[in-house]
Amino acid sequence: MVEVENITHESYESTEEIKALTQEIVKTIREIISLNPLYRESVQQMIQAGQRVVDNPVYLSDLGAALTGAEPHELQQIVEETNIPNRLMLTLSLLKKELELSKLQQKIGKEVEEKVKTMHRKYMLQEQLKIIKKELGLEKEDKDAIEEKFRERLKGMAVPSAVMEVIDEELNKLSLLDNHSSEFGVTRNYLDWLTNIPWGKSSEENMDLDRAAQVLDEDHYGMEDVKKRILEFIAVSNLRGSTQGKILCFHGPPGVGKTSIAKSIARALNRNYYRFSVGGMTDVAEIKGHRRTYIGAMPGKIIQCLKKTKTENPLILIDEVDKIGRGYQGDPSSALLEVLDPEQNHNFLDHYLDVSVDLSKVLFICTANVTDTIPEPLRDRMEMIEVSGYVAEEKIAIAENYLIPQAREATGVTAEQVKLNTDALQKLIKSYCRESGVRNLQKQIEKILRKGAFKLVKKEISSVEISENNLQDFVGKPLFTQDRLYETTPPGVVMGLAWTAMGGSTLFIETTQYKPFSEEKKYDGSMQVTGHLGDVMKESANIAYSYAKSFMLSHHSENDFLQKAHLHLHVPEGAVPKDGPSAGCTMVSALLSLALNKPIKQNTAMTGEISLTGKVLPVGGIKEKSIAAKRVGVTCLIMPAENKKDFADLPKFITDGLDVHFVENYKDVYDIIFS
Repeated sequence: MVEVENITHESYESTEEIKALTQEIVKTIREIISLNPLYRESVQQMIQAGQRVVDNPVYLSDLGAALTGAEPHELQQIVEETNIPNRLMLTLSLLKKELELSKLQQKIGKEVEEKVKTMHRKYMLQEQLKIIKKELGLEKEDKDAIEEKFRERLKGMAVPSAVMEVIDEELNKLSLLDNHSSEFGVTRNYLDWLTNIPWGKSSEENMDLDRAAQVLDEDHYGMEDVKKRILEFIAVSNLRGSTQGKILCFHGPPGVGKTSIAKSIARALNRNYYRFSVGGMTDVAEIKGHRRTYIGAMPGKIIQCLKKTKTENPLILIDEVDKIGRGYQGDPSSALLEVLDPEQNHNFLDHYLDVSVDLSKVLFICTANVTDTIPEPLRDRMEMIEVSGYVAEEKIAIAENYLIPQAREATGVTAEQVKLNTDALQKLIKSYCRESGVRNLQKQIEKILRKGAFKLVKKEISSVEISENNLQDFVGKPLFTQDRLYETTPPGVVMGLAWTAMGGSTLFIETTQYKPFSEEKKYDGSMQVTGHLGDVMKESANIAYSYAKSFMLSHHSENDFLQKAHLHLHVPEGAVPKDGPSAGCTMVSALLSLALNKPIKQNTAMTGEISLTGKVLPVGGIKEKSIAAKRVGVTCLIMPAENKKDFADLPKFITDGLDVHFVENYKDVYDIIFS
């Protein structure tokens, strides 16, 4: 059983408010019907024949609410409302929402209809155009024009027969394809690349040695090894009557001019220049291209270079070859093996072109900061040329002849307005720019001229001379305030020499006893090492400790200090990672100096790997280490005998004032430092 109670509405009088609401509802319903004729049928079904709903506000509100697509709870609210004006107001609000929705539907419908109509019209016109072209034979003419354009490009080129066969085959294929098919676009792009390769076209090279030498000297100071090698290349080309490609690798610290000299070489040889960097590259397709089946496929950098330079004999600079990456897409350094192999690169195969391209006339120049990270097979294919850092005298010459004129041109400051004297340059190099290259020096010079330009424009000055006294006003406080950690080395402290990608530097080895002798355990001596040392340097310290004890037993048997002392060996600047075996001699000398309680000969620095039997083995970075030693006032330098040839190649202004001793055994070192 269900108990039902009929809801009775409030009695009402036909007030002005009810009339207004009724009229507004009727007006809104009419607007909805005009926008959407489907509502007309709904209204007709709801109104019984002969019944005037307009005269009854209750029926009118029910009819209006029923027309809307309102939520059930909104309709329930109208049904429950017994107050007539409120009921009409609720219905009117729902109808207004429905009206806005109908307007939006109509707008969307019109837009869609217009879009469909436009697309249909375009499609019909295209189809008609196709039929018209086909009837008149114009479609064939379009393809003939494309084919003619490609064949016109090949005129005057020595295209290999195998490549010509591929081009003919692709042109025949193109003539059979529909102009609007995707395959047509792929084939057209492929032919575009094939016909843009400079088959058999070369630039006329400069064979004048004097002219080439003049161009190289105009742009760069020093770098004699590089310049000699390029002049030799020109001389060989002169004798042969033809030029061949070469693969060179310039390696050295940052900022020494490796990249910029390549551009000068291209100018000296009258070759077109193209540069790309492989630093961080992880995708083989960057070198050898993508397969044509991929969307957006294109050839690799090498083929792109030939297209851009329009010659078969450009100079291609492959920058940062030591920083090449490796990813899941392959190993780009392995892809470079084919490019940089003179025995293979005359038949270089790009994945996209899939035809052999001759790279044998290309002069490849690679640059690197270090050679250790270059894979051995790749390094083996290149002729390595070291580009060393610059000493202060060279930096001054570079600044005066190249950097300052360039900075003046960039800032618009004349020599009369801002003058930078030699004393200021020397201090700038010594206290602010100690790195091997000149990139930071260039930045500091530009900074000085910029500040000078600012003061000139503000009319604070009419001209200024930058000297040692006012340099700090323009570049701030010095970055390097002291040359040496120890002016006089005490017992147990010896100056060594280090070499990094940034250049040479001094490296002090400190030793001390940190624990008293043990009476019970007389010969339980030990040594701990600190200073952020790498594995190789730690091993070198252990070898030095063992050899030092052995040396004391054989030469100072009465002195058992090293046998029983607990020692601590430290390399200062603990935040800087250090590694390598070249501090072996220095460590032995520091331990012996501590054991004998005798300082070594002052202003002496040394470098050399030590073996367990006392042999002094050769090390690298002789030029950088010699520069670092001279910079801090070292007068006596000890080096391995096998490095004599490296030292002999150094310029006279570096070797002047250095008393160099070349040693084969540590006994020779001992005689020099403790004599």
